[in-house]
Amino acid sequence: MTTDWRADRVRAALDGRNPTVLRRLNAGFAVIGDVQHLPGYCVLITDDPAADRLADLPRDRRLAFLADLDLLGAAVAAVCARRDPGFRRINYEILGNRDGFLHAHVRPRYHWEPVEVRDWPVYRYPDEVWRDPAYALGSRHDDLRAQLATELDRLADDAG
Repeated sequence: MTTDWRADRVRAALDGRNPTVLRRLNAGFAVIGDVQHLPGYCVLITDDPAADRLADLPRDRRLAFLADLDLLGAAVAAVCARRDPGFRRINYEILGNRDGFLHAHVRPRYHWEPVEVRDWPVYRYPDEVWRDPAYALGSRHDDLRAQLATELDRLADDAG
């Protein structure tokens, strides 16, 4: 058995070994992204290790997953707007082309982004940005993590 939680992020979250988890939601886990070149980037991962795509879930679980996505997006937007006056909007993506488990990206977008990528999908950023250690998730993001978790708790309590 591998000890690297990245090899199976869903099972690692279920087992409490995924250090990126912010909060357990109804149909998945809110996690902070491994790369923070857009501060506040988060991902919603399924809690069903067998789900590869949204259609793999029964309808009630699909709706719960999408409701969780809405909650995570609201939390990211609130935190990012408070932290940065350049916050612009949230982009949502369910892609699944590379990682073999259901997940959805919640990407904050900012007015200060370079003009050549600001109005385009984040994949327009050069590979160097994605690999730059300066943007890797680390202890310098502890305050951001705490704010996101607190906002998720607040919104979940309000919704529940």
